[in-house]
Amino acid sequence: MPRVVLDMMDRRPIWAMPSWVPNEIRDRLPSDWELVVVEEPTDGSGDGAARIAPEVLEAVGEAEVYFGYGIPPELLEAGPNLAWVHSGAAGVGSSLTPTMLESPVVFTNSAGVHAPPMAETVLAMLLHFGRGLDFALDAQRRAEWSKEPYYVDGAPLIELSDSTVGIIGFGGIGREVARRVASLGARIIAVKRRPSRPGEGNLAPVAGGGVLGSRIEMVWGESGLDAVYRESDAIVVAAPDTRETRGMVDAAAFARMKEGAVFINVARGGLVDEKALVETLRAGRIRGAGLDVFATEPLPPDHPLWTQPNVIITPHVSAVTRGFWRREADLMLGNLDRYLAKAPLEEWRNVVDKRAGY
Repeated sequence: MPRVVLDMMDRRPIWAMPSWVPNEIRDRLPSDWELVVVEEPTDGSGDGAARIAPEVLEAVGEAEVYFGYGIPPELLEAGPNLAWVHSGAAGVGSSLTPTMLESPVVFTNSAGVHAPPMAETVLAMLLHFGRGLDFALDAQRRAEWSKEPYYVDGAPLIELSDSTVGIIGFGGIGREVARRVASLGARIIAVKRRPSRPGEGNLAPVAGGGVLGSRIEMVWGESGLDAVYRESDAIVVAAPDTRETRGMVDAAAFARMKEGAVFINVARGGLVDEKALVETLRAGRIRGAGLDVFATEPLPPDHPLWTQPNVIITPHVSAVTRGFWRREADLMLGNLDRYLAKAPLEEWRNVVDKRAGY
């Protein structure tokens, strides 16, 4: 009997899998298919589970399809009949092991599913710095009614409608950021490594909003990245963590940014040279930084970022939301329909390019 293994009982209460998820999967499966639901809690943080329970390894022995968080090599080794594996995580770095790279198994991830709450976190950080909420919080801690930071010549108070927001990486997260920020009137420059298809123009369609006219511009490669650094009042890092992107925002990148820019990273900590970021913040070259991800997590208590007055630190929680499961289930169910119908991979959503790393 063909088998699907569902191993997504996240140990964190807000991510707990609702009972309707396996019910909807079961309803989509042909009558001669079996759904095995693993009840043991797993870890969906980061790129997904680093360890797979023995119960799961036993269950995948006869499975064609696996839904879980992260795909360690022992899972592929235990499931010789696996044809498709899906991760509820967006990141795939820890799953792209030699075993995965050599395997013919189709690998899908959840890129884009986490994008709406992450984009709203970015928007909150932009408004925090743009409207001077850091000044208010600082004065509040001292119980001080202080208007001076708002009134001084050159006070860094801006409106998004007068700002250019640069987005590094224009996948699911970047598009959701663009949609929200453009709706408030910002000009957007979004950089991708290369066009997704031949002839792709410089006006980008954004999910849920059609083409946002002339206020969103697509640029490509190193020259496009340079334009983002030099022209943006705020820069949002939303690129995948690959060999090519790791450490890309270095001292030279910070030196190219506009003075007074806001820097936000909700992608992966490894994309940013944190030493260079600290030096840039201390020198006062940028307005501030909103950081959800770090090279080492948890961020060590003695890390200098903790004590920078113009930094917002959130503990890798920008994706947390109660809206996750409906989007995740729709992604899984849509691809399950395609799998059962033997649809070509070009019609699937979120197929990971194993060699490209995302």
